[in-house]
Order: sequence, then structure tokens, then C-alpha cells
Amino acid sequence: MKTTAILFSTLLTLAVAAPVAASPEVGAPAPTFTGVTSNGESVALEDLRGKTVVLEWTNHDCPYVKKHYETGNMQTLQKDATGDGIVWLSVISSAPGTQGHVSPDMANTLTSDREAAPSHVILDEAGTIGRAYSAQTTPHMYVIDPEGTLIFMGGIDDKPSANKNTVEGANNYVRAALDSLSNGTPVEAPVTRPYGCSVKYKNA
Repeated sequence: MKTTAILFSTLLTLAVAAPVAASPEVGAPAPTFTGVTSNGESVALEDLRGKTVVLEWTNHDCPYVKKHYETGNMQTLQKDATGDGIVWLSVISSAPGTQGHVSPDMANTLTSDREAAPSHVILDEAGTIGRAYSAQTTPHMYVIDPEGTLIFMGGIDDKPSANKNTVEGANNYVRAALDSLSNGTPVEAPVTRPYGCSVKYKNA
């Protein structure tokens, strides 16, 4: 009995002492990661040091994602960003068998059919990258500066609706953050409320 009590106490201590992944914080180094793209390439955040990076969590079946792609809003933002030398990573964290999960070929077809312009599409089936960033919704957006510091995270704009008509006139927080970075001014809204469909993590 005494041995059992000691063992339980030890396990409890280990559970309390076990490290917990910290949530990402604006103004702090962005969580590092290495992901595999839809073309089978390996992309590591540390290799992108010196470049601005945008992370976009996406799920093509989500009505909120469709709002931004069917209006061309997301593609325009992608093209403007990559045209300025920014690295745009679209991340799919949908687990196999869940909404939004795609094969590499399907991901590439979606990019082509929608005339999207990400630098890479990262397939995060295990949800490792998504959980490291506490990505909650699709879309959920992040901006990382050339020094590797997270300077923005949250919703793409201030219209938390799946209605396509709300794109026009919306305050696009991602564009504003990129403009501030380019102009050397502080990001006015560094953290905004994400909206959309929940990320379909494995075992979630």
C-alpha cells in the first residue's frame, strides 16, 4: 500500500512538472516548425529568417474560407504579399477523415482551380503546427517579421460572417499588419478575434 502511494505521488509530481506547450505571443519569437508541402518539399521556419512570413490556416469546405476565396479576397492578398517578397504558407491541419482534409494532389488542384498564390501549401495532418500556434479557426492568420517575431495573430478582418457581401468595406487586419511592417510603424491591432470553422484536429 505504501509503495502504491509513493508511486502515485511520483506520477502526480511528474504530471504537474511536465512541460506544457506555451501559446504563441505577439512580440515573442514565433514557434518554430518544419512542415511538408503538397509538393513533398520540407519547409522550416528557421530557414525563412530574413523574410516576412504569413501563415494562413485553411479548409476549403469551410463557408468562411469559401467567402474569402470565392470573392477573390484571399488570392488578392496572397498575390500582393508574395509580389512583395513575402512568404505565404497556407496550412491545412484537417486530420484524415475530417472536413477539409486533402491529399497532396487535391491541394495542388485547389490552388490551381482557385488561382490561389501561396508560396507553399503545408499539409499538417497530425496538427503539430496548428497546435503549436493554437490555431482555432479557418481562416486563422499569423504574420511573422523577418527577425522571426510574431507581430500579428487573429481573424483576417473585422467582419466575422460567412456572407460574401461583408468582404467589401471590411478592415483587413492582415493587410494592415503587413503595411505597418513595411512602413516601420507599430501594428495597431496585433491580436484580433479569429472567426470561422473550427480546425479539424486529429482526435479533437
